Amino acid sequence: MDLSSEKDAEFGRVVDEIQDAIEREAGIIYSKKVIQEANNPQNVGRMPKPDIAGEITGPCGDTMEFYLKIEGDKISDIKFYTDGCGPTIACGSMTTKLVKDKGIEEAGKITSQDIIDALDGMPEENLHCGKLAADALQKAIENYREERA
Repeated sequence: MDLSSEKDAEFGRVVDEIQDAIEREAGIIYSKKVIQEANNPQNVGRMPKPDIAGEITGPCGDTMEFYLKIEGDKISDIKFYTDGCGPTIACGSMTTKLVKDKGIEEAGKITSQDIIDALDGMPEENLHCGKLAADALQKAIENYREERA
């Protein structure tokens, strides 16, 4: 093995050790569900032709957008987009799971606490992420109701 290959191998080992340490620390702070949803979010992306959308910017500066397809007062499809952190991504992903195929009225009752509970909790400093997701969903539902009025 030449010197360059040895340095590359050592660099790879150091990167792996750092990644392992980050994952261990995250597992102490966040539930497995938060980590899973943050690393493998579902229903993420902007929907090309939604029936309705809602967007909110939270006090931390993160933005959350929800895009809904509605069929007979049911949410047949939902996508979210955020420029936020891992916990915000987890909240957006979980929100889509909670409301997909639900009626508008039922989805309109989703709270930030429902989202946090579905994620098996979240540290206090990240509770605003659940509120951002709930508020953005409610904004989309409010826009839907206004459009139909």
